[in-house]
Amino acid sequence: MVNVANLVSIARVCLALVTVALLWVPGDTMRWWAFGLTAFVIYSDALDGYLARKLKQTTKFGAKLDIAGDRAVEMTYWIAFSALGWVPVWVPMLFLIRGNFVDLIRTAAAEAGFTAFGDKTMQKSSFSKFLVASNFSRFTYAVAKAIAFCLLIAAHTTLCAHTVVPPLAMFFVYFSAVFCVIRGLPVLIEGRAIISVSAS
Repeated sequence: MVNVANLVSIARVCLALVTVALLWVPGDTMRWWAFGLTAFVIYSDALDGYLARKLKQTTKFGAKLDIAGDRAVEMTYWIAFSALGWVPVWVPMLFLIRGNFVDLIRTAAAEAGFTAFGDKTMQKSSFSKFLVASNFSRFTYAVAKAIAFCLLIAAHTTLCAHTVVPPLAMFFVYFSAVFCVIRGLPVLIEGRAIISVSAS
């Protein structure tokens, strides 16, 4: 039986690749197409999980594929924006390095019986749970990146180039970068104990 949710996860990554390719096509029309498709790519982030639950196709592989797909989509955009000269090169490097190390620690935590979120979260203190695992923090982080992606594209159209959109876009880029570090630090700090146990 075909796992529809997994197909959606893969299709979402493919659509992201096609969408960023449009950014190299001259003219505002392609930029606005990229803007609309980016909004759809972001919106469809929750679609695979919804379909997995609705169709009763939830699997451990599907959960990992969802995370890998999210990482691939995010890095596709950051790298494309950097290649175009829209954001400094340190921005995609920051997200890539932070993501790799956080995923490494969470993998070790999973082997020890912990989860990234939920009742069995690896985070110990209430403050770190709020920063890393709370719905508010996760939603804020996701929305900030979504706004940054869409506004960066809009900022490089004739309509918005000389408006408040470009500086607003960069505000959300830097806000996302700072929030990325802030949310990653508790994982790195509190994950030391898990790494020690896993390494022994």
